[in-house]
Amino acid sequence: MWHQQKLANGLRLITVSVAGTKAITVLALFGVGSRSETLKENGISHFIEHMMFKGTERRPTTLDLSRELDSVGAEFNAYTSRDHTGYYIKVDAQHSLLALDMLSDMLTHSKFDSGELDREKGVIVEEINMYQDNPTMYVEQLFEETLFANHPLGRDIAGEAAIVKKFDRPMLLDYRDKFYIPRNGIVVLAGRIDNKTKRAAVEYFGKLGLSKKQAPAYEKFKFGPGGQTGKGKKIGLKFKETDQTHLVLGFPGLAYDDAAGPATSLLNLILGGTMSSRLFIEIRERRGLAYMIRSDLNRYHETGNFLIQAGLDSRRTAEAVKVILDELVKIKKDGVTKEELQRAKDNLRGHMVLSFENSSAQAEWYAKQALLMKKVETPEERLKKFTAVKAEEIQKAANQIFDFKKLRLAVIGPYKTEETPAGWLKI
Repeated sequence: MWHQQKLANGLRLITVSVAGTKAITVLALFGVGSRSETLKENGISHFIEHMMFKGTERRPTTLDLSRELDSVGAEFNAYTSRDHTGYYIKVDAQHSLLALDMLSDMLTHSKFDSGELDREKGVIVEEINMYQDNPTMYVEQLFEETLFANHPLGRDIAGEAAIVKKFDRPMLLDYRDKFYIPRNGIVVLAGRIDNKTKRAAVEYFGKLGLSKKQAPAYEKFKFGPGGQTGKGKKIGLKFKETDQTHLVLGFPGLAYDDAAGPATSLLNLILGGTMSSRLFIEIRERRGLAYMIRSDLNRYHETGNFLIQAGLDSRRTAEAVKVILDELVKIKKDGVTKEELQRAKDNLRGHMVLSFENSSAQAEWYAKQALLMKKVETPEERLKKFTAVKAEEIQKAANQIFDFKKLRLAVIGPYKTEETPAGWLKI
């Protein structure tokens, strides 16, 4: 059971009662991420997320924050994506007032101390280096960079080291004040919630201040010949002396509210979303070409992508890519069987049932629905849409998305020119 209200300052507050739990999750989600940034600001959304944990006026240091939460066994963290940033605290419900006080304090009174800021630059630069040194982690970023060309959606969420090093306190505060405004945020309480907790949430998050400002609009993406500006490339390549070739190939995908979303989610499960999916069986089990092979979806406000990722023996990469492309052609031509579709529906239902026993999953579900979608749907309402999907809708989605003229490929491995990877894409 969930309830939504708008506070006097414009912030939306959602409460979700979860039966059978003794925990509560408090999640604050704001509509700001790497796509909100200019090139000179690349990485600033992520940087601000880090600085929120560096002390407030009442809790001056990181240790003051963490020690208070650790003393009650709380789980707490934050994350930055391309179009939203989230902060959460999960605690025993008897400590719900502490979670509300702590999270609202961080959002309204973080100090952004200049000394902490300078130290954090080093931390984030090392985070960037860690991801770039790990091909399995970095190849998806290379794919989105290739697909979205020079659009903000293609930039690294953590930013570039040279840009991050130039951030200063006034720059961070100016950016924060543009986007961390009540009308651009959602706060969700999920779990064991009583009336005292609800009243306290209104009081604490009503302190975010009265503001009629709207957050700046984001730059929309539209896929065109050669990419966003005509300068995009079909292949993104990073040379690295690796034993494996790490690659992602994929296509522009669907927006959050696209009507074909349920069919596309099921298509993903059937193609490469499980250990019994077509790609897993063909690439790994029958041919032994990869340890890791998967498909996945990313969705944004006006676009998205559908990707396939694999780590492959460099001597057999061409063979593996051919099998992947053959599977895409096959699913476009022949569709899926009723048995495959039913298994995918059952898998999705089971996954959702298990996931939503957790107050954190409930909080994230409703926060993202409210912030990113046109309408908030309950898990039960969404499941009805999945259940209603027909096999022909899966095939239609496959033909809509798997347009080989729009295929993009990202590769990290022992290749100094695009000649070899380009040869893999002959269909």
